[in-house]
Amino acid sequence: MHQDAEIIAAAPDTLHAAAAHVAPHGEVNIFAELLHHVQDAPTLETPFGHISLPQFEPVQILGMSLDFSITKHVVFLWLAAALLCLLAIVVARRVTRQAVPSGFAGVVEAMAVYVRDEIALYTMGARGIRYTPYLLTTFFFILLMNMMGLVPYGATSTSNVNVTAGLALIAFVMIQASAIRAQGIGHYFAHLTGGVHWALWPIMVPIEIIGLFTKPFALCVRLFANMNGGHIVIVSLIGLIFLFKSYVVALAPASFVVGIIFLELFVAFLQAYIFTMLTATFMGLGMAEAEHEGHGAQA
Repeated sequence: MHQDAEIIAAAPDTLHAAAAHVAPHGEVNIFAELLHHVQDAPTLETPFGHISLPQFEPVQILGMSLDFSITKHVVFLWLAAALLCLLAIVVARRVTRQAVPSGFAGVVEAMAVYVRDEIALYTMGARGIRYTPYLLTTFFFILLMNMMGLVPYGATSTSNVNVTAGLALIAFVMIQASAIRAQGIGHYFAHLTGGVHWALWPIMVPIEIIGLFTKPFALCVRLFANMNGGHIVIVSLIGLIFLFKSYVVALAPASFVVGIIFLELFVAFLQAYIFTMLTATFMGLGMAEAEHEGHGAQA
């Protein structure tokens, strides 16, 4: 099931609400009404109605206006974090009590071993063990947030660019920290020159600095776009039902929606894996620079 199943159940209410939003030529803007179900909002949608969330006045800090109001995506982000902590404690206890974990604990252990062996160790070598806890937290946290949108009245926090930007910022810190730890602060800054003549440093240094930020930017946009894509497609297909107002036409979009919902279940796992794999790969590249420098010095 999917949060967008809520859209179908709420079709009559949607039609009444859409009547208040009429296009310039008198046409009801159904798509605009449907899209609000996949956007962030200051309320939570429940079977019993909407629950208003606490809203605060923006805070001015250094000329910037920061809004600390609680929204739907924030609630589900907190819920994913709490659920991750709970599941980690439960699984850890079962693993320590059983020689060979079974059931849900066995599945989680298999996923954790895969992240350790096929992501951390594969991209960073033996040094990857040190960063495995971070990679495991990243993988399961993103996976849970992705899965939150696959239940009725749920929301996918990773479809919010602010959430993916926060994850990318943490990844950026980890990428640079692992590189500095492996290379040393001196070689890390020397690498920004690209190894070229000092006369080319004014050109090379800005390019290298931009390159440092393009990696987390790609992580941010990739996760945000992929988690929004499926929702937008589902909303568009459901909108065709209201647009044509025909039971015959409704059969095809409804069938496609079911298929896309199952596809999004696969995408939820895939995007968590890709974000974790790319983060580990970027960390491994920084460590490889240190090994390359060491071999060059020996030669």
